[in-house]
Amino acid sequence: MNNFTYLRATDVSSAVSLIAANSSQDAAARFLAGGTNLVDLMREGVEKTHALVDITRAPLSDVQELPHGGVRVGALVRNSHLAGHPLIRDRYSLLSQAILNGASAQLRNMATTGGNIMQRTRCYYFYDTASRCNKRAAGSGCDAIEGFNRIHAILGTSPHCIATHPSDMCVALAALDAIVNVMGPSGERSLPFSEVHRLPGNDPQMDTNLQPGELITSVDLPASAARLSSVYRKVRDRASYAFALVSVAAAIKIDNGVIQEVRLALGGVAHKPWRATIAEQLLRGVAPTSENFVKAAAAELAPAIPRRGNAFKPELAKRTITSVLSELTAKEGAGQ
Repeated sequence: MNNFTYLRATDVSSAVSLIAANSSQDAAARFLAGGTNLVDLMREGVEKTHALVDITRAPLSDVQELPHGGVRVGALVRNSHLAGHPLIRDRYSLLSQAILNGASAQLRNMATTGGNIMQRTRCYYFYDTASRCNKRAAGSGCDAIEGFNRIHAILGTSPHCIATHPSDMCVALAALDAIVNVMGPSGERSLPFSEVHRLPGNDPQMDTNLQPGELITSVDLPASAARLSSVYRKVRDRASYAFALVSVAAAIKIDNGVIQEVRLALGGVAHKPWRATIAEQLLRGVAPTSENFVKAAAAELAPAIPRRGNAFKPELAKRTITSVLSELTAKEGAGQ
């Protein structure tokens, strides 16, 4: 691990100021919260920074109800606290389910809401500094494309990168239409969750649309997504501490035998949490039948570009979507 300067901020303004003062065009300082991803990357020599700004003393650890019925989650709320919070369990059980499917209890006790959003891919070649990786070193090539790519992306890929976003929590936030609030050198702004992360395109080294020096301060969960019947399902190689091959976050509302509202997001299939908008459009206003679920899932996965090692993923994703929607329909029919 390279030498670095450690700085401690006491509030959001000082954190943003310290980052700006210790960053240059060639070398950016980094915010440090739980450190469950950043510290690993520094140990592996993937992340090289000359300054860390500790933000753990900033007042960003509250979960509070908003006037319009939504909920605001501070960026420093620990994953374990968020999953067990009464407001989240009551109104946004999808988020609680997703968090509890991620990592281990020890990591959830350290990881923060903002840090989870900002975590980087777990691509083997990204972590291996002896391999070619356009995400780690732009223009160097991508060894994953012809390499061991069982866990890699099938949607929204590019010739430069097929890495996946590793978060479970973020898949639920995508389905819930969360809003991410940030503070930076130019002031405050808010981004729809769908605009936070990027597809690789020609710049896979850029994971998000946050500007240099911007800090996530909170995440807003809208009232419109509260108390929907929901399920988060994660398909993985082993039952614990494994990243998703495919995951599905789904919420549905059925009225008079017709799907009135549906929200679908996929994990393990793209460079960002994948909102399944094609499937959603096909499902709204139709009967909740297996035939309609199969049709919607097939349409969503039609653009998939699998590789040799993950050729099973499109079919796995389609079957998981269909199974989850069928489970939700049964729950709705039972009055749950």
